[in-house]
Amino acid sequence: MNARLPVAIVNALTVDVEDYFQVSAFESHIDRGNWDAIPRRVEANVDRILALFDAHGARATFFTLGWLAQRHPGMVRRIVDAGHELASHGFSHGRAHDQHPDEFFDDIARAKALLEDLSGGAVNGYRAPSFSVGPRNPWAFDCIARAGYRYSSSVYPIRHDHYGAPDAPRFPYQARPGLTEVPVTTVRVMNRSLPAGGGGYFRLLPYAVSRWSVARVNRVDGRPAIFYFHPWEIDPAQPRVAGISAKTRFRHYLNLDRTEVRLSRLLGDFRWDRVDRVFLDGAQ
Repeated sequence: MNARLPVAIVNALTVDVEDYFQVSAFESHIDRGNWDAIPRRVEANVDRILALFDAHGARATFFTLGWLAQRHPGMVRRIVDAGHELASHGFSHGRAHDQHPDEFFDDIARAKALLEDLSGGAVNGYRAPSFSVGPRNPWAFDCIARAGYRYSSSVYPIRHDHYGAPDAPRFPYQARPGLTEVPVTTVRVMNRSLPAGGGGYFRLLPYAVSRWSVARVNRVDGRPAIFYFHPWEIDPAQPRVAGISAKTRFRHYLNLDRTEVRLSRLLGDFRWDRVDRVFLDGAQ
């Protein structure tokens, strides 16, 4: 069914702008010092995403890695010129909980300054790589607020072997004075919070699961959802990384050839906008 669901709620659409070789699951196989030697595919993928969003009249928030923005300033400007929100994914893609507070602050402050210089506008939002803010590092919220961000979307209230804060609130809350945390969307099923905000689950499970989950959050909870994906997830031709485990291979490569079609369906089934307009301006 391609008709948009009869729901008035506008949801938040987000893109974590990183290249395929920068994902956390590959960090033990690809040395950061070699990143510059690897041909980058992110700009072409972002251009495809911009065209897809434009075709559906959707606006989104692009949580952009500073390392990439520094090397692709034209990509950053095209994101902003198309009416999307530019936000920060940090500079170096290090997990927040693996860093010292001072190192973490320097990374996110550097990314914010760079993105604002490239775009000529304020950068209000931040998302930690691998949703690496939670009970292990509550100090991260102090750093994010001190760096001048107005909101974070760095908590995923689920259980996962690499991330997750299952006891965190499901919906936006004040993490620190002047700082709103916007957790990635979950759906309650049999007293459990299950992932409903995109990422690998969007590729691994049938599209109907995501459609049902977002609709349930809109209708039953009466709340907007926040959904995310990565540019590499629409790129089935990306090079294969050697030596990774079977689990990592399955999680990263499964259904890459179906993601763009599924995204098109998602954009048609629901209403979408930027995080700042959905969760800050609307004070959800």
